[in-house]
Amino acid sequence: MTAPARLDPARSALLTIDLQNDFLHPEGAYGRAGQTAPAIAALPGRIAPLAAALRDAGGVYVSAQFTLVPGPGGAPLIAPHLMALRPVLGKGDFAPGGWGHALVDALAPADYVIEKVAYSAFWQTRLDYILRALGIDTLIVGGIVTNGGVASTLRDAHLRNIDTVMLTDGCAAFRDEVHEATLVSLATVTRQMTCAEALEMIGAAT
Repeated sequence: MTAPARLDPARSALLTIDLQNDFLHPEGAYGRAGQTAPAIAALPGRIAPLAAALRDAGGVYVSAQFTLVPGPGGAPLIAPHLMALRPVLGKGDFAPGGWGHALVDALAPADYVIEKVAYSAFWQTRLDYILRALGIDTLIVGGIVTNGGVASTLRDAHLRNIDTVMLTDGCAAFRDEVHEATLVSLATVTRQMTCAEALEMIGAAT
């Protein structure tokens, strides 16, 4: 393990992407459809110690949660391309305020929750406002999927000159080879480290 990078916990936030019941719980929308992966199921337990350590050091935990806004009659307003990819999604799935939309128990509650309607946690959300209001300039990012919401959020943070740490074993995709390829593609955009290395970095800052 390399020496930990420097970090100011008071100016840092852990940001998780889409770690919700409808994605991870066996009774959630994806679980009912048999769409899961061991690497994804392992994430909450791996990330929870980071959330606790960063909070203890003066930082915050932000959860960005995929949201399907109910339309007339309750059917979700869903992009055609997503409906084609995930035809199992229907009424009540990822609906604001519902059980499926909620952060998984192992990580709940977050200090701030962001409703996310697209891949990036920055697109048409209050995330940028919250970070600026709190004086946050470093994001430690994990969640799902590596090549979707995680990658899009990291690239948008990069455009905003926000320093980022990508948790290499704190994010996952439904296929390991896609996850690994995304790590390679983002190597010039973000610092990358394991959850254990991030814990050491936080510990070194306190």
